[in-house]
Amino acid sequence: MQGTERIETVVVGGGQAGLAVGYNLARAGRRLVILEAHARVGDSWRTRWDSLRAFTPAIISGLDGMPLPGPRWAFPTKDDLADYFESYAARFELPIRTNVTVTRVSREGDRFVVETSRGRFEADNVVVASGHEHTPKVPAFARELDPKILQLHSTEYRRPSQLRPGPALVVGAGNSGSEIALDISREHATTLSGRYQRAPVGPSRHPVLTLAILPIVMWVMTIDTPIGRKIKPKLVRGGAPVERVRKSELIAAGVELAPRTVGARDGSPMLEDGRMLEVANVIWCTGFRTDLGWIDLPVFAEDGEPIERRGVVPSVPGLYFVGRFFQYRFISSLLGGITFDAAYIARQIVSRTPAARPSAAADALRDSV
Repeated sequence: MQGTERIETVVVGGGQAGLAVGYNLARAGRRLVILEAHARVGDSWRTRWDSLRAFTPAIISGLDGMPLPGPRWAFPTKDDLADYFESYAARFELPIRTNVTVTRVSREGDRFVVETSRGRFEADNVVVASGHEHTPKVPAFARELDPKILQLHSTEYRRPSQLRPGPALVVGAGNSGSEIALDISREHATTLSGRYQRAPVGPSRHPVLTLAILPIVMWVMTIDTPIGRKIKPKLVRGGAPVERVRKSELIAAGVELAPRTVGARDGSPMLEDGRMLEVANVIWCTGFRTDLGWIDLPVFAEDGEPIERRGVVPSVPGLYFVGRFFQYRFISSLLGGITFDAAYIARQIVSRTPAARPSAAADALRDSV
């Protein structure tokens, strides 16, 4: 596709958030297109480390209209999820265009202009469902480490066989760091560096416990409740808490829990307590830089984050976000919570543009309040 195409809604990102929004809009009879940068739907999961699984069991990890196949209480693998999302898009005939990179979103008059690697769109609405942190973040002192030490960012890690013989340091004790440390501990002496913070409530392999937890994470821990408003700033500042890997599991696997890595000395990583570690491998699970520079609109706070509430940008009507951490619920960015936010945003779009004469199916959009 080249030139300019006019459409009601452009959804940027064909991952779980984009598919969930697309399902609800298509069900309401709205015209949309979903733009996905990868070659296949699900590739953002296929390219992650081999042992990765969903943080929530299959029974609450599927999108609307189609349950995840397999045991209901199992945690799906990353390839299970990738194939599921591809099948989901095909089953509901969602209008996805792959290998399309969005390079700029701006506004001309009352319409959005979405510039891509394969042409230009004009739209009444734009939904950013691509995530906002894609550029790996590694501390500057990484350059001071001995060149004999193998360094990988979590985006590059796939399996323990990539590593060199000898001890390994995993920097960053969040979800990725905890999962990867547990993975490599089978073959390498492993140190996990950082502040380990367990989620206030986490998924369980036990159905009864999971069902007991659900009401808390779905309805109690939100931006509209006192407890939700209290914990959100702490979680945002401290990073996403660890959902699945327990500290006891790390200790049982022989993983050493250590303070933060703050620098390098004589080519070796240095911990906050002054200790030097002699390691052959360092895996940086230090997150990503915010990367929303392609949105050329005045919607950002001083910290670079968009000013929105429940994904709705009040200063620019028609611009929405889905899939952000704690967007409304504690689990907004997880598979178990993303469908609620997607349905909410779809309702905002349907109510904003009645001239499109939505079908009666719009009334069936389920309430996500």
